[in-house]
Amino acid sequence: MELRLACRWVTLLLCALPRLRAAGDLPLCQETDYYFEYTECDSTGSRWRVAIPHRQGSCSGLPEPVRGTDCTFSCEAGEFLEMSSQQCTACAAGSYSLGSGVRFDQWDSIPAGFSSLATYMEPEGSGDESLSCNNSSWTPQGSHLESNRDECTVSLVYAVHLMKQGSVSFDYQYVDNNVFFEFFIQNDQCQEMDQTAEQKWIKLTSNGEWGTHTVNLKSGTNILYWRTTGILLGGKPVKPVLLKNIQIEGVAYTSECFPCRPGTFSKTPGSSSCDLCPRNTYSNKGASSCTPCPEAQYSEEGWAECKERPPCSEKDYFQIHTACDSNGKTQVLYRWVEPKVCVEDNVTGTVTLPPSGEKEDCPPCNPGFYTHNSSTCLPCPPGTFSDGITECQACPAGTEPSLGYEYKWWNILPRNMKTSCFNVGNSKCDDMNGWEVAGDHIRSGIGGSDNDYLILTLRVPGFKLPTSVAGVTASEFGRITFVFETICSADCELYFMMDVNRKSTNVVESWEGTKSRRAYTHIMTKNASVSYTWAFQRTNKPSDVRRYVNDIVKIYSITVTNALDGSASSCHACALVSQESGSSCVPCPAGHFIDKDTNQCQECPPNTFLSGHHIYGEEACQQCGPGSKSNKEHSVCFSDCSFSHTDQNRTLTYDLSALSSVGSIMNGPSFTSKGTKYYHQFNISLCGPEGRKVAVCTDNVTDLSSKDLQSESAALNNYVETFVCQSTIIPADGRGFRTALSSQSISLADTFLGATVESTLDGVSVRPDLFPETSRKLPDINFFYRSPRITASCEHGRSAVITLRCNPEKGERGELTVSSKCPAGTCDGCMFYFLWESSSACPICTEADYHSIEGACKGGMQDTLYVWNEPKLCTKGVSLPEKSSAPCEAVPLWLKVGIGGGAFMAVLLISLTCYFWKKNKRLEYKYSRLVMSANKECELPAADSCALAEGEGEENEDDVVYSNTPSLLGKLKAIASKQGEGESSESVQLKSSQAERWVWG
Repeated sequence: MELRLACRWVTLLLCALPRLRAAGDLPLCQETDYYFEYTECDSTGSRWRVAIPHRQGSCSGLPEPVRGTDCTFSCEAGEFLEMSSQQCTACAAGSYSLGSGVRFDQWDSIPAGFSSLATYMEPEGSGDESLSCNNSSWTPQGSHLESNRDECTVSLVYAVHLMKQGSVSFDYQYVDNNVFFEFFIQNDQCQEMDQTAEQKWIKLTSNGEWGTHTVNLKSGTNILYWRTTGILLGGKPVKPVLLKNIQIEGVAYTSECFPCRPGTFSKTPGSSSCDLCPRNTYSNKGASSCTPCPEAQYSEEGWAECKERPPCSEKDYFQIHTACDSNGKTQVLYRWVEPKVCVEDNVTGTVTLPPSGEKEDCPPCNPGFYTHNSSTCLPCPPGTFSDGITECQACPAGTEPSLGYEYKWWNILPRNMKTSCFNVGNSKCDDMNGWEVAGDHIRSGIGGSDNDYLILTLRVPGFKLPTSVAGVTASEFGRITFVFETICSADCELYFMMDVNRKSTNVVESWEGTKSRRAYTHIMTKNASVSYTWAFQRTNKPSDVRRYVNDIVKIYSITVTNALDGSASSCHACALVSQESGSSCVPCPAGHFIDKDTNQCQECPPNTFLSGHHIYGEEACQQCGPGSKSNKEHSVCFSDCSFSHTDQNRTLTYDLSALSSVGSIMNGPSFTSKGTKYYHQFNISLCGPEGRKVAVCTDNVTDLSSKDLQSESAALNNYVETFVCQSTIIPADGRGFRTALSSQSISLADTFLGATVESTLDGVSVRPDLFPETSRKLPDINFFYRSPRITASCEHGRSAVITLRCNPEKGERGELTVSSKCPAGTCDGCMFYFLWESSSACPICTEADYHSIEGACKGGMQDTLYVWNEPKLCTKGVSLPEKSSAPCEAVPLWLKVGIGGGAFMAVLLISLTCYFWKKNKRLEYKYSRLVMSANKECELPAADSCALAEGEGEENEDDVVYSNTPSLLGKLKAIASKQGEGESSESVQLKSSQAERWVWG
């Protein structure tokens, strides 16, 4: 440090040498010709005060350097360090100082020291170089800074050197979770300081509300980054982040006071801040007081100038309903919007206030209330109920009151509701009512300008379950239902928001433009103090006038069940200790219903679950879907990772336990219209843990598998725990400007409907055209889920189907895919389809899945092998039997019998053939002898006979008998003889006792 200081003085001396000769001709320096500045602190914490001329070489005789104050020295708030005397001096009126800090609260332009750095999310999808971010920056809006509205990553950067530990705080408005807003700090080596997720990721705020964020700073150089990134996934423009009142503590000193910005003043010296000018006054920069506006002009609080008062019109007044008087009458009155800025007299086109309406009967009290003194509605005492018209009555025996809120008549605003108006850029409507009661509905008010947030808030201190279900493991503690409609001509929007335990307000649902009359229901899944907020904005464009006063929202009724401090409009049955008269209500154990006959608790049948908090009658126990079972408390149905199916007289059993842990799939990448790359990540909890939903999706967490990050961010960000959930992932910027981001976490499956091989279950259907058909004969298993939460785009909630397909090639965990026809997992945003191919989706192996192969008999032994049927479509289960051997014979008995029988038949056939052949030869011989004898001796036979002598030419014992029916051989020879002789012949039988003879005719 000392070496640098010496070098600096040597440099100044060398630069001054050429001017030494002329120095005698220069005038002596006056106080206005130079200013004082401290040198850098040396290693001992010391520094020097030196004089620096405004213009080099303009004068001579600069004051000599003197030792300065200690490096850690600083003045109190309202003071500055006067460098001439090195003493703290009070700021003059019209200015202020923070002492050891600096504040930036005027944003007519970006202050010196701030810079805006814009980068584009890697445009890999489009490759269009024109999609640059040259025009994206933080924009000053007078009272605040506004972030970019596009998909660029824009950083507001400010570097500050602290001599001691300090802090930075700022006010912000962050309402759109499609914008990522982070604040982080780097040192002079561009290394990011250690910060918790709570310090880095900024919490969302309610519409129209400002939040404050404070982070401690270390001594030394701190580079502050406010970074925003817009995600335009649906084409809807994002709402910018607003920033104001940046204050940094810990600087060593301030050598001057800051003048009050226009519209503010400080009337006393030594002020640490400036006050806003009241209405109908104004001030310029550095004012110590405010100037009243002329009579024909007006101003709002904190204005830097006055404006002409406009003529009064219909947009400057509104109607109200008076409270009920002692006669039970109400009246419509008209009131000017306060503060009144318009003029009525002597102005062309002005309107006057309409006369008040006639008195009319007050609407009845809301259910759960009764009329007191004809003018006031009071809640019914505990244990009683009323419909709002009749007096409160005690609940009958065996029943208890159904506590809650039921607001459907709006003569006055209920005691647990309040209304307000807020505008980001001005305070015109701060004292106005954002909503007005109107008899049968409550409607948005007129506000101060069109971009006001008109806010209605309902506070619920907690929820109390009915006595009969107090012991039930509840998944629903209560629900809020409201009926509304919007009538709009511009880009109006209604937000429904929820703040749990006063931690942070999140937007539950929103509606844009005109919406017909409809109901919306939100279920509370945990018992907590909650504030419900409705915020209506006629347009989100900056506006200082009222052009769309006829754009309104009407809420007709609001109903909250099981409210802790609610009143009862009816009674419901409860469980009793006994059937004796006067028996008190008792809670039923988990999984029990109230028997209608005895009013006592009975357990639900197996594999049924209790629907909501309706436990009266056995019909309250609803049957679980196919392939599911109920837990012990009968509060939920789940899959125990087993499944069975009967197909062609064969029962297939499945073990899906390998798929019980959370499965994930990240599809894409996809690109927005401007080329921003993003992915959709799905986490799926298929079965197991007795129905616990273990799939988790969290916003703003890069490592989604880290339980520490999940637990740390649960209270800070959107945290979803369900069966199937989806997050939008923006990958990290390779240039280091942005880390990976997770956003828009939603639940796709809160309820398990069942598992079946059928294509439809409870109104949810599979689309077989989305995935290729399988060539295997096994059926797919479909797991059906539903999320009953209604959204603006899904009027019946969301549904999901996970199709399990047997694929032995995919391994136990398998592979999750989405359809190429719907790469985002859905084609309509409401119905989601997934295909999970795995060997675990194959049935358990049984004896029917393999067959045996017998080997040849060798050495008196025969082997038997067992092989799986091809293709093998089973897993686990039975194993293949070991190879077995059994004794055998070389030639089997049946073969021996066959060979023996065949040999016998062959010998028999040969013998018969020989016999008949020999017999035939003998007959031929006899016949030939006969023919020869006839030719020799009977050429001219006698009339009566011609024959061989008895016994001639043959043995005496041979007798030949010729029948009238010749043999086949005889027929053949007879035919031959006929053809040869041309004559017919006939043979007659010769008896054996007489001589043989032939008769010819």
